[in-house]
Amino acid sequence: MIRENTANPLLRDQIQKATTFTSRSMKIFSGSANIGLSTEIADYLGTELGTIKISNFSDGEIYCQVQESVRGADVYLIQSLSHPVNYHIMELMIMLDALRRASARQVTAVIPYYAYARQDRKAQGREAITAKLLANLLTTAGADRVVALDLHAPQIQGFFDILVDHLFATPVLIENILKRNLPDIVAVSPDVGGVTRTRAIAKKLNAPLAIIDKRRPRPNHAEVLNIIGDVKNKTAVIIDDMVDTAGTITEVAKLLLREGALDVYVCATHAVLSGPAIERIGASPIKELIVTNSIPLPDSKRLPKITVLSVAGLLGEAISRIHEDISISSMFE
Repeated sequence: MIRENTANPLLRDQIQKATTFTSRSMKIFSGSANIGLSTEIADYLGTELGTIKISNFSDGEIYCQVQESVRGADVYLIQSLSHPVNYHIMELMIMLDALRRASARQVTAVIPYYAYARQDRKAQGREAITAKLLANLLTTAGADRVVALDLHAPQIQGFFDILVDHLFATPVLIENILKRNLPDIVAVSPDVGGVTRTRAIAKKLNAPLAIIDKRRPRPNHAEVLNIIGDVKNKTAVIIDDMVDTAGTITEVAKLLLREGALDVYVCATHAVLSGPAIERIGASPIKELIVTNSIPLPDSKRLPKITVLSVAGLLGEAISRIHEDISISSMFE
């Protein structure tokens, strides 16, 4: 038998730290926005979702009660800030406050879709920077750390005074594209702002890059001008972080085909699909729209040309690595 030399203060501290780390419990909770994805993440981690009661008063106020002990536990709270956006934001705030008051050791907000990310700066006078406001609210409510997936504006990470892990759905999307064996792919950025994201995927696909020059005179309205790059006789794959009203991607698809592209595919992380999006996609020449389940897609919005990929493994692996203090960046190398 090997005896521990607990007389050595340094060794004793190391043993105590190791014991504390290995005994740290992990609990997964979910808001109401995306129970399906949360359940998949819990399954990946080999656990079950924690029990939390969420209900509403008759005037619409949200009531939350954590129905199991979280004292001293590392809690991961999963909530997509999808439609209805403001309700899900308030629900997340209240759950964070409840977990903090229940003496959780640390609470990580796992946000597959971060709302208000398009309001990250003042483009005109007297505008709010709502992405920063939301970051402040999350911190005040009790989040110790945030895990986000494909932020519309990466600089939002700097709005937080707490740790932010910014994940990318790139591995999931690239794996799906490669399985298709599409001929002569050209990766297309729908605007100048998405060039960095599209270039990274183009490099993985060993494909050339094309950029769409467009203007956005007002929210949810874009004017497509021209293409920078060669798309003739190629399979165009449009890369974007989200599809909202689908006005941009449908117009871009028409332009690409007019310029000689053979087929048009669209890859996007977040399927917001608001307003006339479904009608536009259904009537468009887009061959397939590939999205993830960061936002749940109801049956009313499902079309044969829409494919949904799961990011549960990606988010579950990130949570596991955070809990075990293992590098996350190596997931994307």
